[in-house]
Amino acid sequence: MMMQAKEAFAERLPDQVEIENADSLRRILASQVNGDEAVELSLAFGEKQIEPVTLAPALAASLMELLRLVSSGRGFRMIPVDAELTTQQAADLLNVSRPHLVKLLEDGEIAFFKTGRHRRVKAADLFEYKKKRDTDRSDALSDLAAMDMESDLL
Repeated sequence: MMMQAKEAFAERLPDQVEIENADSLRRILASQVNGDEAVELSLAFGEKQIEPVTLAPALAASLMELLRLVSSGRGFRMIPVDAELTTQQAADLLNVSRPHLVKLLEDGEIAFFKTGRHRRVKAADLFEYKKKRDTDRSDALSDLAAMDMESDLL
């Protein structure tokens, strides 16, 4: 059997074996998901030991998302909601430049605090901003599509 890398996926992309493993597990889990109900699984250890496992709906959904990322060959980074991020980490998560993020901070768009002379952003505040930004973008696109449809009717 091939030796697998032990580095976290935040530092590298999954290899082909990991992609296939994640896809297999994703398909198994998906076959057991039924709406917002808990997922009942049985894990076999060796030939004779079977352990029942119950996954709460939120945990099953989170695990499915993680498996989707790995099975599509993408890496990921887990960030606790209470984490304190540097401006570069926050900018990377929003996929913007650090100077643009600093402007958002200074304009009051995202809450921040200072540790000495360094700005820090709470992950929860960043996620809240990102959700609002994504909602605003989606609404704007919907409005544009509606306007486009109206102009086609004229």
